[in-house]
Amino acid sequence: MYMSTMKRLTAEEIEVLTAFRHDLHRNPELSGMEYRTTEKIREFLSTLPGCSIISLPVKTGIVARIPGNGDEIMLRADIDALPQTEETPIPWKSSVPGVMHACGHDLHTAALCGAALLLSRLKQEGEDLPTVDLVFQPYEEGTRGAGMMIEAGLFDHIHPKVCFGMHNWPSIEIGKVACIEGAVMSAKRNFDIIVYGAGGHGSMPHLNIDPIVCAAAMIQSLQTVVSRNVNPVDAAILSINMIEGGSPANLVVDKVRMKATVRSLSEETLDRMINRVETIVENTAAAYACRSEIIWNEHIPAVWNSPEMTKEAIRCVERSGSILTDAVPSLASEDFALYRSYVPSFFFWFGSRMAGADIHELHTPQFFAPDSAIKYAAELYAACVARE
Repeated sequence: MYMSTMKRLTAEEIEVLTAFRHDLHRNPELSGMEYRTTEKIREFLSTLPGCSIISLPVKTGIVARIPGNGDEIMLRADIDALPQTEETPIPWKSSVPGVMHACGHDLHTAALCGAALLLSRLKQEGEDLPTVDLVFQPYEEGTRGAGMMIEAGLFDHIHPKVCFGMHNWPSIEIGKVACIEGAVMSAKRNFDIIVYGAGGHGSMPHLNIDPIVCAAAMIQSLQTVVSRNVNPVDAAILSINMIEGGSPANLVVDKVRMKATVRSLSEETLDRMINRVETIVENTAAAYACRSEIIWNEHIPAVWNSPEMTKEAIRCVERSGSILTDAVPSLASEDFALYRSYVPSFFFWFGSRMAGADIHELHTPQFFAPDSAIKYAAELYAACVARE
């Protein structure tokens, strides 16, 4: 039995968090390079009574703890930015050319720091709270950070009973939160396809094996994976996102490389798609007298919220003062999913759009999450700890 009445951040605390968020937003750092961000988080946490840093052998990212009684609860936020140029009117926009917080991870970081600030104060005021583990995770955009933290021994140092994470969602208004039961974000496999031919002069096609023509046939055939191999009621995507090959001269090249992704809310569907990709690529290459290679990259499972954790999450939203709202799952992916193998987990979507404002989606140059969302996200994090 923890605190029955959820206390709030003060106006002064919100002002501090807003300034902290502006600093992070002006100085974004790409995945795996969040050195300044890590130090700024460390500096902030060092000012909180009772909060200590847990030493983990990682270059970026940070784990901290506020000790308490009884259960141990993990809260996670991501900290990295994206290689995009910001196109927003805010005075505290990115000062780093070609890098911006286009996914709102600066907001997530400020919110988790806000939760730490509130929980530390409540602990000093004598509230009986459980231990909270604060995980500021790097490299989420490449969906590698969670795995890196786990491999570095995260769960050898912390032993949470449950874990909560969240992401801002531009289609949801500030002050509202979606608690989706079941699959909320997709499982995915990113992969490279390499097509090998035999280059030569463009005037002598009969003496060459053109990998570009073969790659074009693969692209066309791979579009049937979803349309003809996936149950129409299942959500799935196959996208070819990059093609690299060719020559400005009159020359047939030896190699074409493509980058692609397959995603689904169902692991069974994802497996079937992977099987079809391998069959189509191999047989198409053979038909065009080429060789092929597929390099499968990380396997990120679906973010999945159990019925039991969903019930608890709804109670957390109610305690936080936010309003529950509906939302549909997304085929975006999140490496938060990896934590579920170690601890029961739940992933919220919280609102990051002012009522009536245009929707600027994540990963776009126009994306902007107002500061007013910090309070709601921070108090939702805190409500996951300060439970009844």
